Parts: sequence; C-alpha cells; structure tokens
Amino acid sequence: GGGDVTRAIYEAGYGSPSRVYEHGAARIGMTPARYARGGAGESIHWTTLPCRLGLALVAATERGICAVLLGEDEATLAAQLRAEFPAAALSRCDAGRDAFLAPRIEAVAAALAGKDAPRVPVELVGTAFQHRVWQALMGIPPGERRSYAEVAAQIDAPRAVRAVASACANNRVAVLVPCHRVVRGDGSLAGYRWGLPLKQRLLADEVAEG
Repeated sequence: GGGDVTRAIYEAGYGSPSRVYEHGAARIGMTPARYARGGAGESIHWTTLPCRLGLALVAATERGICAVLLGEDEATLAAQLRAEFPAAALSRCDAGRDAFLAPRIEAVAAALAGKDAPRVPVELVGTAFQHRVWQALMGIPPGERRSYAEVAAQIDAPRAVRAVASACANNRVAVLVPCHRVVRGDGSLAGYRWGLPLKQRLLADEVAEG
C-alpha cells in the first residue's frame, strides 16, 4: 500500500530519509498511497509548450515537476495527465506568465531543446524500487547509453532486469528522467512510453550534440 514512506526509503537502501534529497534533484513528496487515491489533496499546475519533439505538457506540484508528457495534441496530453491524477486539483496556466511555473518551464524547455538546463526539483511518484531506477537514470550523462541489465546491476538488483524495464515504462517525466538512454543489451532500442521514433531522435540528437 505504500503508506509507510520512511520504511520504504530504508528498504530502498538509503541510510536516512535525508539522503534521498542528496542524490540528484529528485524528491519524494506525494506518497504512493496518495497517488493511488488519484492525487487527492494535491494541487498541480500545468501548461504545454512546443518543442523539437512536438508538444510537451509540463506539470508541477509545489515540490517539483511531476510530469513531462510528450505528444502532438494538447487535449490528448491533458487527458493523460488527468488519468494519472484524477482526484488532484489541476490548473492550466500560461507558461510565460505564471510565476509558479515560469522558472520550471524555462528549465524544461532548455532540456527538451538539448541544451544545458538549470536543475529544477523533480517529484518522482512511485515505489521505492522505481525511485532507485529513476535516480540511476538521472545519473546517465547525455550521449551515453546503459542496458537494462547495467542499470539493474548499478542499483544492486542484478536479477531485476524486467523490473527495471517496467520502471522505465512507468516514468512520466520525459527527458528530465532520461529513460530514453536505456537500451537492450545488444544496443538495440526497446520500448519507449512516447514511441520509439522519439527515443531514436533523442539519442541521435544527443550524440550529434556531444
């Protein structure tokens, strides 16, 4: 059920809750139990912005960015966000004028454009194991790739290759949590939440820019 977040933190291998915040810019904020209730009690601001990949929907709680969804149509992306957080209070904002989202949007826009971006807080909502995978992904440099097996070994779970692949598939923060940098052991591309063509383009662009 995920109600005891502190216990989950220790089971994930962290020595104390504070160490979760020391690694990268990711934060544990919304508990798995609250997420299971559809984000009830959460206030989420969101907007869309055009990017080289089509259209990006960026959503954030007061603690950090909780979703970066990629697609071509705002209505479809908004429906996906509502499906993720059906009980949350969702507020669409003007990307350039909303004081809450403005600095976050600037950083996400830079990341989506393949540029160096200021680090912004990212709120990862998932199980303790998924957090370990997502944190590992955030440590993969642009232009580099890791296999699912390598990620599993890095988080001291070498037999959990399929679980690592599942965590990548459940990542809802595109590019900032770079699941596109994870490939099969033979180097071929596996599934990507937003489609293999986008994954291929992201990787090719990173190599070209590197």
